[in-house]
Amino acid sequence: MAAAQGRFSDGADGGDSAREGREASVPLPFRRAVEGLKKARLRSAVELEPTRPPQRLAPYAYALEATVVQDDEDLADGKLILLHDPAGHEAWRSTFRLVTLVRAELEPEMAGDPLLPEVCWSWLTGALEARGLAYGEPSGTVTMAGSHYFGGLQERRPSTQIEIRASWSPREGVGGVPDTAAHLTAWCELLCQVAGLPPAGPADGGVVSLPLPQRRGPHHP
Repeated sequence: MAAAQGRFSDGADGGDSAREGREASVPLPFRRAVEGLKKARLRSAVELEPTRPPQRLAPYAYALEATVVQDDEDLADGKLILLHDPAGHEAWRSTFRLVTLVRAELEPEMAGDPLLPEVCWSWLTGALEARGLAYGEPSGTVTMAGSHYFGGLQERRPSTQIEIRASWSPREGVGGVPDTAAHLTAWCELLCQVAGLPPAGPADGGVVSLPLPQRRGPHHP
């Protein structure tokens, strides 16, 4: 695993010795949390890969991008970021935080449901609770945006996109390490639900190992 780019949020560049020095300074709980992502069992429709994490959100960060693909069509995409501050964070009430963005284009019948934002939020909390995952300080937004086309684009039917931004503090387990594999699995289930896929069957999924499969490209609503 290419640890230097994925694990660090400082964005610093340097030679091999500098990278080795930064990796040696990574706290053990964070290293184990990142390694835990390898154990996640994901649905076959989910394509996942590491991406450069945002800077300055926390001393340590790791990010993944995912796309739900079915019949060569991108149905939804998103990003999950693992943050770690060894000193703790008052707003998190924890040393770890998970931050996510999920996007998808909605079918017309779904877009007209006034309860859809509440339903989408319940998909996230339900996916976590279905796996017995304890978490704290959840927060987020569910945003719907409609597009209507005119002129040279008037033949396109109106479309509606949904965007879920959320964050929560996973409960830390043995050694101060959260069960990142289970949280990643729950997040991918949210992604699949937003994409309109039916619930996963017991045989649908596989063991993810990093580096992860290449993503097909960004989702364009």
